[in-house]
Amino acid sequence: MMQKEKKTIFQILSGIGIVLLMVFIAMLFLFWNELRSLLSLKKIDDYGMYQMTYYGDYGFDDFLKVGADNDGDIEAFITRRLLKGLPINLGVTGDGCTAFVVKNKNGNILFGRNFDFTYAPSLQLYTAPDQGYASVSTVNLAFAGYSADYLPGNSLAGSFLTLAAPFLPFDGMNEKGLAIALLAVPEAQAPYSPDQITLNTTTAIRLVLDRAATIEEAVGLLKQYNIYFSGGIECHYLIADASGHSVILEYIDRELQVVETEADYQIASNFIAYEGRNIGEGFTEFERYNQVQNAIEANAGALETAQAVQLLADVGVFDGDTDKLQWSVLYNLTTGDGEIFANRKTDHRTKFHLHTGR
Repeated sequence: MMQKEKKTIFQILSGIGIVLLMVFIAMLFLFWNELRSLLSLKKIDDYGMYQMTYYGDYGFDDFLKVGADNDGDIEAFITRRLLKGLPINLGVTGDGCTAFVVKNKNGNILFGRNFDFTYAPSLQLYTAPDQGYASVSTVNLAFAGYSADYLPGNSLAGSFLTLAAPFLPFDGMNEKGLAIALLAVPEAQAPYSPDQITLNTTTAIRLVLDRAATIEEAVGLLKQYNIYFSGGIECHYLIADASGHSVILEYIDRELQVVETEADYQIASNFIAYEGRNIGEGFTEFERYNQVQNAIEANAGALETAQAVQLLADVGVFDGDTDKLQWSVLYNLTTGDGEIFANRKTDHRTKFHLHTGR
């Protein structure tokens, strides 16, 4: 081969290399926050429990301008904005959950929550939007299409759907010490105004975590939006803030109703509490409620962290021989500390802390 031909081939290969390098740099720049987020993903329990920090803007401000009338709308928004065209199918889940708010002997506010269902991998997600509050939330990854046979973590491609997590929280606590959890109920009738944007069950939680510092602010925000219940699974919410104020929010007769408590604690299960209606699902919702109440009353109306953790494990749902307790989380709304564990494994708890005062 002549020297001139060798030089020409070298120039061509060099040009191709430069183009590929430029493409790589452009892709790295374009997907930098997504890559940082996916690289932060780690497994914290072999049951299928993960942690991840979401870096960058997840587009919630833009979402609030258009909302979603159904799960297909949310799927389309997430696909376009967060998943760069990769489709997602939201899988609806909801079953027997228990949550409570109680003080410890030092006056700290503890917010405990169980999620009971068929197998559901979970993700503890950290977010810090520029125009909102930092928060830690728990995401049901089954809602994003993961299962026992398809878990994230083995590759970036296999983990890509976790980028939808900011839109899928089932409970959480923000830096102001406000916590919220959804629980299924037999029925709910949400109001509707054609002049208001519509959110679904989980994006309503994202709204509260990102923008509310108190219960009053949370209620005010939720009243500004319509809500639909994904898959027709109606829910109510237990909300508490760092002052110790707590309420259950229920959608009754097409109005958002606020259920207060006269006790120093509050408990939510899978029955409608408004006006003492106590309309349940006919499962174990009242037994679980009574078990939590008895434990709190037996400790003079207060629980320490270890007691609250054990109580969560004790009231998790069994369906025959099937253990349905998927995750338990305890938030300390006073200090920003917390503990999370999977499938009743109190000996394998992951402790965390959410920095406050941003």
